[in-house]
Amino acid sequence: MSETTETTEFSATSDPSQASDLPSVAGQAFGSSPAARTANSAPSLAERATRLDASDELAEHREKFALDDTVYLDGNSLGALPAHVPARMADVISRQWGELRIRSWSESGWWTAPERIGDRIAPIVGAAEGRIVVGDSTSVNVFKAVVAGARLAGEGRDEILVDATTFPTDGYIAESAARLTGHRIVPLDPADMAAAVTDRTALALVNHVDYRTGRLRDLPGLTAALHAAGALAVWDLCHSAGALPVGLDEHGVDLAVGCTYKYLNGGPGSPAYLYVAERHQGRFDSPLPGWNSHADPFGMTPGYEAADGAVRGRVGTPDILSMLALEAALDVWDGVRIEDVRAKSLALTDFFLECVRAHAPEGRVDSVTPEAYEERGSQVALRCAEAPAVMDELIRRGVVGDLRRPDILRFGFTPLYVGFADVERAARVLGEVLRDIPRA
Repeated sequence: MSETTETTEFSATSDPSQASDLPSVAGQAFGSSPAARTANSAPSLAERATRLDASDELAEHREKFALDDTVYLDGNSLGALPAHVPARMADVISRQWGELRIRSWSESGWWTAPERIGDRIAPIVGAAEGRIVVGDSTSVNVFKAVVAGARLAGEGRDEILVDATTFPTDGYIAESAARLTGHRIVPLDPADMAAAVTDRTALALVNHVDYRTGRLRDLPGLTAALHAAGALAVWDLCHSAGALPVGLDEHGVDLAVGCTYKYLNGGPGSPAYLYVAERHQGRFDSPLPGWNSHADPFGMTPGYEAADGAVRGRVGTPDILSMLALEAALDVWDGVRIEDVRAKSLALTDFFLECVRAHAPEGRVDSVTPEAYEERGSQVALRCAEAPAVMDELIRRGVVGDLRRPDILRFGFTPLYVGFADVERAARVLGEVLRDIPRA
């Protein structure tokens, strides 16, 4: 991969850490003069896209997904369906449920699915086995993590720092958790958190990648700053797991949560997961001590005794159908290195930004996604005054992204099935739509 947006070749084994920052992306208006558009003509970009796809070592994974001629750039909201999942689920429904029925809790491994599937997610986010349990929604797991984190932090730490800039549900849940535990909420931009940590801070709840702008936060640096002050780091990985290396164990993260229906392709409403660092598992005190996390779940005793390990993160009966669909979907990750996914992600977003500059009319869109690789997730967000009408028309013309009101066009890049020809086509159609829709 080259060091600028002038991408001429791509290999999944490229090391994105060796690439320099993009020369000019974030906050800059896109669009070019007619002369510039001629110099970066569509055939030239299309030809380059063909060459890039030919050298893409991850390209073979595309055939594992149920895709059509649509350019699908919304995998950061709902990942595409892995093609083998329907057949797997037919067996789950007809044989495991239909024939074995109750026996499947043991004979089909239903009971151990939350930990087994957690161990499959673990290497994708940089965790060892036994540290992730799958189940419940992201919101429920945020609640567990914040309350349990506040309890782990101990007496005298009465404030919870919350990412004020991104997905609002985390803030809603954190506020409720704070009321229940007697803590106060301190909303901050994550860039200001390291300087704001005090000996009263119990924990910080931070989104690894901002859902609106695609900004990647400094997980290693902020985690270290929190630990230096005696506080805990709780990370929301919804927009990073499956798109880039996370390194939960390596960077000493305390607790983490994430969904599985975006880059992990688990399906709509697929269960989320909870990570509990090994050093905290013995003292992890869940605010939702359901029977599934009991040391003797079938003893049905009136008193609660927590199980060992990450199992403490379980609550009630697992959602078996959606959970086993997720387990099947994770097969597409067999043999895939997350570092290779990250290299392709950066190459895709580089190329998309270059193509947008070539195709978009001058002054109609500008990027709010950071230019520096260390600050960029796997999406590109473009500010556009006519965003609602533009996204509607893009979808009508076969390019699916999504809208974040009032004025953000959001495009997610899932490297396992998005190619460079998709990227060039999406930018070209965007340019056509912008020329057809009048300025607001």
